[in-house]
Amino acid sequence: MGAVESTEGEREPLLVPSQPATNTQPVFSRVYMRRWVVLTMFSLLGFMQGLVWNTWGPIQISAKHVFGFSSTDIAVLVMWGPVGYLPWLLFMWLMDKKGLRASLLLSAFFMVLGAALRSVPLKDLHYRRWMIHGGQLLNGLAGPTIMSAGPLLSTTWFAPDQRATATAVASLISYLGSACAFLIGPLAVPAPNGTVGSTIYWNQNHIGDRIQFVLYAEVGMIAALFVAVLLYFPSRPPIPPSVAAASQRLSYRNSICRLLSNMRFLMIALAYSVPTGVVAGWAGVLDMILTPVKVSQVDAGWIGFWSIVGGCVFGVAMARFADYIRGMLKLILVLMFAGASLAATWFTLTCLTRLTHLPSTKATLYTSCILVGIFINSSVPIFLELFIETVYPVPEGITCGVVTFLSNLFTGLMLFCLTFYFTELSWLNWCLTGSCIFSLLLLLFFRESYDRLYLDVFVSV
Repeated sequence: MGAVESTEGEREPLLVPSQPATNTQPVFSRVYMRRWVVLTMFSLLGFMQGLVWNTWGPIQISAKHVFGFSSTDIAVLVMWGPVGYLPWLLFMWLMDKKGLRASLLLSAFFMVLGAALRSVPLKDLHYRRWMIHGGQLLNGLAGPTIMSAGPLLSTTWFAPDQRATATAVASLISYLGSACAFLIGPLAVPAPNGTVGSTIYWNQNHIGDRIQFVLYAEVGMIAALFVAVLLYFPSRPPIPPSVAAASQRLSYRNSICRLLSNMRFLMIALAYSVPTGVVAGWAGVLDMILTPVKVSQVDAGWIGFWSIVGGCVFGVAMARFADYIRGMLKLILVLMFAGASLAATWFTLTCLTRLTHLPSTKATLYTSCILVGIFINSSVPIFLELFIETVYPVPEGITCGVVTFLSNLFTGLMLFCLTFYFTELSWLNWCLTGSCIFSLLLLLFFRESYDRLYLDVFVSV
């Protein structure tokens, strides 16, 4: 599958792009079957990073009982994910200069080390808590690569008609990992007042053993993935899959300057980072939010699980649709956030049933919360593709590094506030609703452009 040699005149584009010309000489393109292996390995690492990040929120009652954690401790454990994103510039530089392999290996090493620290069975609870906090921070340091490199991987390995789908899989799989934490945690670790059959789990040692089993299983799986990446994970294929993948990009410094001076990019970056940052922190403490409305730890886990899984499935489906119908990214996002605003408002008012007198049943809480997850989480790959189109030829890793840093910044700010205001949590629901409406307004005024699509569709011809 390659381009045919043409004359110099035939290589002149009929339309002049709005961005400065890049290296648009025709290149031979080819896609390799090994791209699915690369995507699978990257996705599995993202899955485990999300799983480890969301370990403690779904089992916060059991963790408090065994380790003596407070509500503030649980919020801080979730906050280590955004904090780990602070050295994001270093990871973006490494990805830009040394390739995806070097950056991913370093991230996987941090994940192994962090998971190992959490699983050390110290008897002294004071030092054990410090080890768990340190492990969560190290896992957070893997976030800049795991959350930002999806569009880079899809552009480097996949053809234009598969890029959005590959971006969706690579970027949403970490969300799926955090969703499975809602499922695995409550099912594997009994609550202090929980029952299974005729057995009541009040034994602190038994609950501690179950938590330890989960931690050991996670460190084993992460270690196996680290070895797999060490043995085989190429940064790029021998022949690029498209013209855009082979074209020259801006330097690291010029890319940062271009992004910070582009008002259209900053506008859409806020539309992405505010709601995704808020919903990440909100989901991390969902059990605490639902406890006042008489929702158990297990039910809260199922609600969180299906809200994120629904977003992942719908996100991949919408990305596949975007691959077929190109140039419709803004419209898709506007529809998504219109739905997210309505669903978040419904959930917020349902939780305030004493004031609104709306029916607060398991069905309404499930439905509204799942719809919030579907609309917001499924927007992530569509946003990432729109970023790349808007600021091309800025490298994908740097662009997505900036926006995911902003998203984690808003997550960290919200969780930092939670450490002070944790007795009454309805304000978190209002933050979620306000963030969705804010994003919808920015999207309505955003002027879209498709510079990379122009290069692949027109210049390659």
